[in-house]
Amino acid sequence: MSQPTNAEYTLPSSPGRKLTLLPLVMILFFSVSGGAYGLEDLVGSSGPGMALLLIMITPIIWSLPSALMVAELSTAMPAPGGYYAWVKRALGPFWGFQEGWWSWVTSFVDMAIYPVLFADYLNTLLIQQFGFKLLEENELAHWAVTLVVIWSFVLVNIRGSKGVGEASKYFGLFVLVPFGVMSVLGLFQLVGNPVAFWTPFIPEESTMLGAFGTGLFVVMWNYLGWDSVSTVTEDIHQPKKTFPRALALAIPLITLCYLLPVGAGLQAAPDWSLWTAGYFPEVAALVGGSWLGAWMAIGGLVSAAALFNALMLSISRLPYFMAEDGYLPQAITKRHAKYDTPYIAIAVCASIYSFFTLSAFASLVVVDVIVYSAALILEFAALIALRINEPNMKRPVRVPGGWPGIIIVTALPCAVLALAVYSTWVEEGAIALYMSAAAIMSGPILYPFLKKYVKKDRPSVPVEIEYEDGTVSVR
Repeated sequence: MSQPTNAEYTLPSSPGRKLTLLPLVMILFFSVSGGAYGLEDLVGSSGPGMALLLIMITPIIWSLPSALMVAELSTAMPAPGGYYAWVKRALGPFWGFQEGWWSWVTSFVDMAIYPVLFADYLNTLLIQQFGFKLLEENELAHWAVTLVVIWSFVLVNIRGSKGVGEASKYFGLFVLVPFGVMSVLGLFQLVGNPVAFWTPFIPEESTMLGAFGTGLFVVMWNYLGWDSVSTVTEDIHQPKKTFPRALALAIPLITLCYLLPVGAGLQAAPDWSLWTAGYFPEVAALVGGSWLGAWMAIGGLVSAAALFNALMLSISRLPYFMAEDGYLPQAITKRHAKYDTPYIAIAVCASIYSFFTLSAFASLVVVDVIVYSAALILEFAALIALRINEPNMKRPVRVPGGWPGIIIVTALPCAVLALAVYSTWVEEGAIALYMSAAAIMSGPILYPFLKKYVKKDRPSVPVEIEYEDGTVSVR
């Protein structure tokens, strides 16, 4: 067994400041979902029946396998850095770097979307309520709003994970309640006036594969991120117990948060062709009145802000840990004197996201999903490699079913990704695939340069695993 180097991942926090179950569930909720906002385009492009089918099956073939993998690796190696540390220990430094780099690069697009959504929702509210069109007519004012969102939550994140968790609880309550009210009212109306809200299954002009593929990337994007909180394992109270429980609660919560409002909404607004981005407030008004529509619209604002807040917590740790390993400038490893948080890494991420909000990057969601999926595949590869090379590693939670279970949970997400990539190529051409390939190749191209000129002789931080007999390997 090799000995640890002098470098250590250290982001300590006192027990009273650590994340317990409910705050962690809500951080997961906002790391993955944030409510059914954004699913309107799924209904409008794929049809009511296909939309409902995708909402129901995607958790089984995409989310559950990912969550099982995360549960095993996070409890076996509750290492700071989460998935970055897992892949580095299992597959080596090169692939560990790719895991960290690809995950960070996807955030450039992903994280820029939420402040822009906040500004868009605010613009709609201001126009509807006051006829105020400044944000629509002045791009600089629109960008200024996105900057306020970004840097406000930079301050929340610098104060630590406890504050992020507490904020997520209150944000979650505000977002979930209107969807819950809408679902209950819609279901009561459905009982009194039954309608086949799932028809047509697909648009008349579409094929089954086309409707499936068009909607699949939208739903995958709304169901990805189960591994995100693993990067702040050191901030979780009893992570070996709390993290798996949070995953088990978050999956059905998010699935129901998608399925029930869409079903209830379709019975009240059956003209599915009108379902486009931002349509949920109008649907809520049809179900429960203008007060519910207004609450749903404000909930969109809160959801966008809460998504950014929760994801900043986990994503900002990636440049921190990569800098700890020597691949990024050492200044990024500085921590706040009072809160002991990686404030430089948080500020670096915020600066990048501030730039990316200048342009419309929504068209890059396909690239986002493909590059994220490449990083996710590395995590499944780490799961397999550790089962082979470290069979006696202590695993408090295991993917059930032995090797057949491992094959199933690995094959399902890979098959979903392959189908999504194929349908994208058929429907949209190869441009998105070329862009995705370029983003993926940036990692292997940068690695030797950063290793030679930035890392130099700086040691990598070791990752510890514990065996069933109590012995420990650190390398």
